[in-house]
Amino acid sequence: MRQDDGVTDRDAVPLDLASMRKHYRTEGLSETDLAATPVEQFARWFAQAAREGGLFEPNAMIVSTADAAGRPSSRTVLLKHFDAGGFVFYTNYESRKGRDLAENPHVSLLFPWHPVARQVVVTGTARRTGHNETAAYFRTRPHGSQLGAWVSGQSTVIASRAELDTAYAELAARYPEHERVPVPPHWGGFRVVPEAVEFWQGRENRLHDRLRYVAVPGGGWRVERLAP
Repeated sequence: MRQDDGVTDRDAVPLDLASMRKHYRTEGLSETDLAATPVEQFARWFAQAAREGGLFEPNAMIVSTADAAGRPSSRTVLLKHFDAGGFVFYTNYESRKGRDLAENPHVSLLFPWHPVARQVVVTGTARRTGHNETAAYFRTRPHGSQLGAWVSGQSTVIASRAELDTAYAELAARYPEHERVPVPPHWGGFRVVPEAVEFWQGRENRLHDRLRYVAVPGGGWRVERLAP
């Protein structure tokens, strides 16, 4: 085997995917453990994941959307706020996910907290945040990230990295560190209003605990246990 192409003999050995598994032995999740609402329960688990789970970015979530024709798309996005009104993230409205949500507001959020053998799945509908809320969050972003929101035509094809770096340098010269950067009109937040929230706890023998809150018409939540 050639050794000058960055590939070693070890890299060339195929992994035995069928034998790759973890044996979960964590404590379970029962109905009596749950908070009254899914947002309260999420807050409990999120605090544990952030403080004790050793996760690099506990607020990282996989956002799955579909366009008007039903073609799905997934990507990782950072959760920036949550409360009784829903789960909020920010993006370019002209990106693929922004276009998808304009055509089809149904969305799924997945929090894959593997080190603590937990997952949370939120399904619901997305709507744009208001201008004031968007602007307030934009002001908290680092200066470079504010410029980046202007420079990146997210999901569009570009000729090269140099093109992106040149555009950033030009904008940085126009808006140096002390200058106020305006909020881009094509950029803002989405609030996902949950219709169902599933809490998944890994258990041994693949007999996992899966408890799902389902919104009840008129208000309130129903809890269902799902087979693993």
